[in-house]
Amino acid sequence: MDAIAVVLEKPEQLALTRLTLSPAVEGDAVVAVTFSGISTGTERLLWSGRMPSFPGMGYPLVPGYESVGTIVEAPPGSGLKAGQSVFVPGARCFGAVRGLFGGAASHLVVPADRLVPIDPGLGERGVLIALAATAYHALAGISPGERALIVGHGVLGRLLARLSVLTGAVPTVWETNPVRARGEFGYPVLTPETDARRDYATITDVSGDSGILDALIARLAPGGEIVLAGFYEAPLAFAFPPAFLREARIRVAAEFRPADLAAVTALIERGALSLDGLITHRRPAAEAGEAYRTAFGEAACLKMILDWRARP
Repeated sequence: MDAIAVVLEKPEQLALTRLTLSPAVEGDAVVAVTFSGISTGTERLLWSGRMPSFPGMGYPLVPGYESVGTIVEAPPGSGLKAGQSVFVPGARCFGAVRGLFGGAASHLVVPADRLVPIDPGLGERGVLIALAATAYHALAGISPGERALIVGHGVLGRLLARLSVLTGAVPTVWETNPVRARGEFGYPVLTPETDARRDYATITDVSGDSGILDALIARLAPGGEIVLAGFYEAPLAFAFPPAFLREARIRVAAEFRPADLAAVTALIERGALSLDGLITHRRPAAEAGEAYRTAFGEAACLKMILDWRARP
């Protein structure tokens, strides 16, 4: 079986390529992709060639871990069926071409137990389940009434803020780009210079700025925690005395887990967590090159969607 896939042949060189998919084996499902999202974190680093050494890293590669589609074939006993809508957190089915993370293709062969059934009414918004699960994973342990700071007001930052509100926490967001700070959100969006608080119990950073730790430690309450939820291309360092005085804790939030996917899917299904207003740009998959440049080059682009319904 063949598929058309986005292939990063080397940094800043992208092609739509027909690839032969690995044959489905026992336990695999075949999915026809409808929409996939472009990540402005990890995929930006892959695009630019600045991704640090990482398991499976290397070119050529198929990026993408934010896909939704329709099951074409499902294995017996999986509980899935043909025609069902699912979220796909990437795939590794492209032979010699690496799947990192392997979701940006017209068709995918995926272990059935990695698929998450979703309401077909979600449509393109289903791609946001990955970032919602990432936000949920990062917020583990936040308490009702807690003062929380979120650094960055892209899609992940907005989902962190929405989930924080659901927990009863009181979030503030830092954003230095006026385009992303504009609007009414139900929580304050400030620049660091206009925020006087220095008593945040939790600070979650999604900026990817490796030089930000000292500024964040200075805003912590005693015993507070900094959660590193971005992806950092350079080593991180901080001055020890301010962290010592606050008994600061620093935690890294890595990839979401199946339990995080299940939790946010339940929140979305019952209407508690909204995914509205987060997708700003769309392109047919045939225009993937232009889509990637827009996603990484325009501050107004929160989330770019590739539409695979008209097969390239």
